[in-house]
Amino acid sequence: MTKYPLINIGFVTQLSIKKLSCRALAIAVAIALPPVYAADISYPATDIIGWKHKSFSGDTDYSIVYDEKIQQKVILAKSSQTASGLFYEKKIDLNKTPFLNWSWRVEKFPSVADEKVKAGDDFAARIYIVVQDGWTFLSTKAISYVWSKQSHTNDVWPNPFTNGSAMMLAVRGSDDGNGWVTEKRNIKEDLQKLFGKEIRYIDAIAIMTDTDNSKSSATSYYSNIRLTEE
Repeated sequence: MTKYPLINIGFVTQLSIKKLSCRALAIAVAIALPPVYAADISYPATDIIGWKHKSFSGDTDYSIVYDEKIQQKVILAKSSQTASGLFYEKKIDLNKTPFLNWSWRVEKFPSVADEKVKAGDDFAARIYIVVQDGWTFLSTKAISYVWSKQSHTNDVWPNPFTNGSAMMLAVRGSDDGNGWVTEKRNIKEDLQKLFGKEIRYIDAIAIMTDTDNSKSSATSYYSNIRLTEE
């Protein structure tokens, strides 16, 4: 089943993200948070768990757990032949907060032969940003930041379920181990590089752990999702 992060933003008809952006986010101490600026937006685990749950094939289990190593509440995602995500739908000005920050950890990767084809489009951890760049769903664009098992850091490839409207970007690989890692991406610059135009607003953020294509399972954790000025 195709998974295309589609959103329900006013004039946008609800679509499935995996088609657009999904197919078409020292460990002994707590992860240190950077300074907070006036424009910064933070999404702790207690907020993320309340994001809209959208299913593409069964339901990935999302729950809040306390991680003793980093001494924080985090999102635990468990997928067993399922694909569903948590979506936060809101227009966000990238001129004010161009940086997307998050922490994540992969405990178990799905078993896939090739991540870059439809049959292998399953990932233990994804964070999407979605843009409604026009008045029809065909103008929707998305970047899926993934923790890949097969690709190298900063590898980019088109979502196998779309014709260039959604791009996959590997942020981490399997050789990065299974510990917590904190990421920071300039999403305004990434959108410019991947789609060749300046985009000021994004319309949704989402997380997803999915294994429906490979009929396998995966486990991951998400924490400290933030949009920041610097």
